[in-house]
Amino acid sequence: MGLVLAVLLCGPALQALHVGAPMGRRHENRKEIEQIEETWRNAMLQSNSVAMGPLLADDYNGITASGTLETKEKTLADLRTGVRHFTSIHLSERKLRFYGNTVLVTSRADVTGTSGGRDISGSYRYTHVYVRDAQGTWRIVSFEASRIRHTRRHP
Repeated sequence: MGLVLAVLLCGPALQALHVGAPMGRRHENRKEIEQIEETWRNAMLQSNSVAMGPLLADDYNGITASGTLETKEKTLADLRTGVRHFTSIHLSERKLRFYGNTVLVTSRADVTGTSGGRDISGSYRYTHVYVRDAQGTWRIVSFEASRIRHTRRHP
């Protein structure tokens, strides 16, 4: 009896974690998110605010590595005007975690670029939070980046 009750209570939680989705659907969602990540990368490299716009939710918030909070409008304006410019972005160590209509993407980005005339080249870890909207489209609702600090080893 206790086992049946536990299964009934945990069922919705398992479904929310994307565990109950058919294998083909999980694979399809993963491919779709990976494709959006590549579109995001290319939009950043090409300073393409037109390509970036549809990727971001209207209530998007980004937190830069310097701690600045940015709206969708600010992010697109910075791309459009060249305030932030990247000449290379190499992504690696990508992990996707699905929670129903939400996906967390963590990745490493090794970049060469400038922001406001300052060199921001280096290694970062970032998180994108995606939510599937009412029309079934994945949109980035949140972004946060942190610079990877290389620590010195003491003998």
